[in-house]
Amino acid sequence: MKRSQKADCRAVLAMIALLGGCAWPGGAGQALPMPSQNRISSTDPPPHHRTFAENRAVSQVAYQKPAGEADSPQPADLAGDPADPLLGETELALDLLVAEVQARNPSIQAASAAWRAAAERYPQVVSLDDPMLGGMIGPSSAGMDDGGGWMVQASQRVPWAGKRPLRGTAAAAEADAMKGDIGDARLRLSEAARTAFYDYYLARREMEVNASTRQLVTQFRQVAASKYQVGQATEQDVLQADVELASLESRRTELVRDEHVAAARINTLLHRAADHPLPPPPAELAIPDSLPSAEDLQRAAIRSRPDLYALHARIRAEEAAVALACRDYYPDVNLVARYDGFMPEEMRAQVGVDINLPIRHARRSAAVREASQRVVQRRAEYQARLDQVRYEVQAACARVEQGRKVVGLYEQKILPAAERSLESALANYTSGKLDFLRLLDTERQLNNQRETYFQAIAEYHRRLAELDRVAGQAARLAPAGS
Repeated sequence: MKRSQKADCRAVLAMIALLGGCAWPGGAGQALPMPSQNRISSTDPPPHHRTFAENRAVSQVAYQKPAGEADSPQPADLAGDPADPLLGETELALDLLVAEVQARNPSIQAASAAWRAAAERYPQVVSLDDPMLGGMIGPSSAGMDDGGGWMVQASQRVPWAGKRPLRGTAAAAEADAMKGDIGDARLRLSEAARTAFYDYYLARREMEVNASTRQLVTQFRQVAASKYQVGQATEQDVLQADVELASLESRRTELVRDEHVAAARINTLLHRAADHPLPPPPAELAIPDSLPSAEDLQRAAIRSRPDLYALHARIRAEEAAVALACRDYYPDVNLVARYDGFMPEEMRAQVGVDINLPIRHARRSAAVREASQRVVQRRAEYQARLDQVRYEVQAACARVEQGRKVVGLYEQKILPAAERSLESALANYTSGKLDFLRLLDTERQLNNQRETYFQAIAEYHRRLAELDRVAGQAARLAPAGS
């Protein structure tokens, strides 16, 4: 009798262990060791492209840090870092700057961490609930040898078929959306780095114009002083030249400030000390001969914009939520194994099934309608973003084209005319046909036109960087060597 009870108890305990996911000690199936923290290859397909079984396998390992992403160094360490890629450079290269900003800026690490955190939702949502283990003992029956005074029970809740894969699909889609956020952060960082680079370039070029103009006005002062000594001009001409030189010196301080601000912005994007020294910008920026058409760029943007990719992933997540809400009409199963010593001997080993009764149809119908409206919302957001992308590309193309025409006008007409006007004014002043104030007005006009020319070049490249971002092609439209 006791041997039969022990055999029944052992059989029930074996079922309990099986429900709990454990191997029965001493049996053929031993518990497996915990797998090592392997990293998946960057060539593995994203979670939403795998089957449910493949996703389960991948979800057990850690996600690999995106290629090219470095640990975030502290600004104080970078100030004297011998591995600084800009150390020893004679000229600041735009491509190198953009690459280093994307590698060092903390916002990329923040977006990558958000993606990795979202990816870890998958193994949580596809996992079964923990099994439940319970027991009971009759106080008056404690110590009884016939086993009639105690009961032990284990249960495992199993969702209806398809619920766990749908939860995994939704979680994988949300992780994909976070991956799109990483791409969007990279595009925006690229635009910010290039804009700061062009500000830095502009400040240097305007300082050169200022220095050249000060040298020119110094020559005018010498001419005015020579004419004053021989009585061909008044002292007012010399004093006016001194005022102009002082104004140019004041302008130089503004340009020095602009250069420091632009350099601080570049260093901040590089995640290092704001006053870290930088190599000088290039002397010239090339203007590309042609660009793709607005229609081609719009098609490229629709294919490659990471924010559109993220919205599409969120649509998939909401569609999975609708399917999951529909599956909620079906019951979940609760598998039970019990050894009940309170029952007669032949009925002590028991197995059974519990199910919930999904009779609250109003609640479930509301959940389906809610999830369906979420899909409608996401799809409308996607269409609105598509319209916005087309507008942004079209507007950016128009700005780039207008900027190119302005630069061409300055190079071909405005600057040559201003230079000839100054040469004529200087000759007329030297011969006494023009007063000194008119000469200074001509010099100011040329100085302003030169500054405006470099401003037009910088603005053109800023608009090109904007077009790069809205077309989803960071650093692809930049002219070689710029």
